[in-house]
Amino acid sequence: MAWNEPGGNSNNQDPWGNKRRGGDRKGPPDLDEAFRKLQNSLNGMFGGKKRSGGGGDSSGGDSGSGKGMGFGMIAVFVAVLAAIWLYSAIYVVDEQEQAVVLRFGKYYETVGPGLNIYFPPFDRKFQENVTRERAYSKQGQMLTEDENIVEVPLTVQYKITNLQDFVLNVDQPEISLQHATDSALRHVVGSTAMDQVLTEGRELMASEIRERLQRFLDTYKVGITVTQVNVQSAAAPREVQEAFDDVIRAREDEQREKNQAEAYANGVIPEARGQAQRLLEEANGYRDEVVARAQGEAQRFTKLVAEYRKAPEVTRERLYLDTMQEVFSNTSKVLVTGEKGQNNLLYLPLDKMMEKQRSGSAAAGTSGSNAGQADVPASIDLGQRDLRSRETR
Repeated sequence: MAWNEPGGNSNNQDPWGNKRRGGDRKGPPDLDEAFRKLQNSLNGMFGGKKRSGGGGDSSGGDSGSGKGMGFGMIAVFVAVLAAIWLYSAIYVVDEQEQAVVLRFGKYYETVGPGLNIYFPPFDRKFQENVTRERAYSKQGQMLTEDENIVEVPLTVQYKITNLQDFVLNVDQPEISLQHATDSALRHVVGSTAMDQVLTEGRELMASEIRERLQRFLDTYKVGITVTQVNVQSAAAPREVQEAFDDVIRAREDEQREKNQAEAYANGVIPEARGQAQRLLEEANGYRDEVVARAQGEAQRFTKLVAEYRKAPEVTRERLYLDTMQEVFSNTSKVLVTGEKGQNNLLYLPLDKMMEKQRSGSAAAGTSGSNAGQADVPASIDLGQRDLRSRETR
């Protein structure tokens, strides 16, 4: 039966071992007395002296029950501590993770995926994801090679490739990554002109920044590999944006004027070169023509001298006739006068004769035209013969 049921021996049934004061007085147990008994039990276990209760006397049964309860509580406490330790010592490493275990502060092993156990507080465990790509963004004002200030935002993507170096070599590896990124970015931007930073030079800058940043991290032995660096669109600071726009417009105007000048030069220079080449060709042709004509005249004169020596009169007559034919063929009107004292005037309307001949031969075709043209020299020959007959008379 319960210790506090009616009719029972409450003094013997009290689990705290307290004797009731005042007969049938009922109430909650005395906590001070319970803690004092627990302290006495612990002192008994470790060889200490037991403290007596508030009344000054305790029975042997009460002391024995206090000892048993003390051992039980200690066992429960030790079991709880063991459970907590075991819960914290057993850990699971995922497929994408690795864990580095330090024993007494020194590297012990690198643990792969699976169920593992370590022994705290002697061991320390550092567990990280080594396959996930992480990103770090930065934006700041940089000074370019041509002493212009620009704001360059960029994003660095990286992952952990050596967890041991990541944990042991550097205290804060990601902070070191940020500092190295800042150094690489300022070095590359400081050696690049503003036009390249703002326009087509961003891809080349990103490649140079990644290479330089990776060299820094390899020197530090951080255990981080930079996979990609993205340099976003750079711009001038807002404080100088208007002046910056004016400079850009001026450079665009300069480039436009240069392009127009180059286009004009590309149009004028080939034309001038063509004209110069044409003049050279014409001069060469004229030179060849004059030389050939002079050589032909010299040869004709040489042959004519030989014929003149053979028959001077005939040759002289022939030269005179050829000369008159050449002169008359280049004029449209011929006037022939008679002897002195005579008023005879012979007019040969060669222009009218040629027009009549052309109009008459238009229907006859080319053959008729050639025949008509042959009649004109015949008329000229008749006039020349008449002139010669009058001179002989």
